[in-house]
Amino acid sequence: MRILMEPSEYAYLNIGDTAMLQVAFARLKALFPDAAIQVFTNDPIGLAFYCPDAIPLTTRGHQSWLSDEYLFDRLYRKVPGTYVTEQLRQVERRLRRRWPSLVKLPIRSKMKLRGVSSGGVQEYLEAISKADLVVVGGMGGMTDTFPEYAFGVLDTLGLAIQRSIPTAMFGQGIGPIRDPKLRARATAVLPYVDLIALREGRAGKPLLESLGVPSDHVFTTGDDAIELAYQARSDRLGSGLGVNLRAASYSNVDQGLIEQIRPVLQDAARMHKVPMIPIPISRAADEADAATIQQLTMGFDNVFDAGGHLDTQAKVIEQIRRCRVVVTGSYHAAVFALAQGIPAIGLAKSDYYVDKFFGLADLFDAGCEAIILSDTQFSTKLKVAIDEMWQSADQLRPQLLEAAARQVHWSRAAYQRVRELVQSAK
Repeated sequence: MRILMEPSEYAYLNIGDTAMLQVAFARLKALFPDAAIQVFTNDPIGLAFYCPDAIPLTTRGHQSWLSDEYLFDRLYRKVPGTYVTEQLRQVERRLRRRWPSLVKLPIRSKMKLRGVSSGGVQEYLEAISKADLVVVGGMGGMTDTFPEYAFGVLDTLGLAIQRSIPTAMFGQGIGPIRDPKLRARATAVLPYVDLIALREGRAGKPLLESLGVPSDHVFTTGDDAIELAYQARSDRLGSGLGVNLRAASYSNVDQGLIEQIRPVLQDAARMHKVPMIPIPISRAADEADAATIQQLTMGFDNVFDAGGHLDTQAKVIEQIRRCRVVVTGSYHAAVFALAQGIPAIGLAKSDYYVDKFFGLADLFDAGCEAIILSDTQFSTKLKVAIDEMWQSADQLRPQLLEAAARQVHWSRAAYQRVRELVQSAK
């Protein structure tokens, strides 16, 4: 048996994304122990570290196949940047999506003329055509926030669906999707995906319904990575204040917000006489959490450590065990905390993060709260939320752990359904 897997990122610079990949891979391997599982990656060595039995599949072929400027390259050069060019791109996309076998040879010929290797394209198309199952691992990539990635995933799913290959998506945070082109493509593909497991149902379910996805294809399971943290939980709460903030274009968090949030967090730690505990999740150069956390803790004399060495999910989860409450702008810092029975406060400004944190709060109830950073009173609300969570952390812990266990059960049950899909397809 062959399984093709699309992870949420290819370079393993985000602890949360990597954790979702590890859980998905381990569960698929347990369900199909003899399966060869191919995983898209830009870092085969990293993949071997996190998923030792995975077969790496370069993303170059995928990216080349999605390029819009092969079939009509001469025309593109003659009329660059015009309405005609855009129409030609759309024609090329439709040809790739509907008749891949027809355009495969012309595209490979054009690549050869340009001196570009076409082996990756062949490898990509063969990986799909020979797959018995195509899986999209946990992610928050099906959104306007990451359109190029979303189109790529949809095209892979579309090619599999054309071949009547079973398809499944796990741990999905879907939306917002307002861009007309992305919405049209999602409407053309997602209703035909056999199973979609959502990590939150508050925003994801209504969106999928609006795209025409049958309700019996959709399940709310929580995040796949919950299981890793839940299994590593301590028998008691820590004593520190966990801190994280995601400063990135898609979070809408800028230097001004960092300056406003810093004194609230430091005052809270000072009042409770506890250390601030860094919880970095992303190590990507343009959004490294450690750099932002360093600004939040600057000038505070009781910081557990800088957090720069926390490069695996096990280390991050261990760090979070030291916390009594976590305040975070990263979704997975909250997931790892809540799964260990530790209350979490999510800081959100963009619609993307509002959906993430309110969806998480919907699943974990009172132990998770979202603070909207565009609210003029957010500093006061954050202070109050920290104080309330701090006082009630012991009482909240049992219900948070119960919610985590419930979501682990839901998530595992969704994977079990895939076995049935594959068996019925034979």
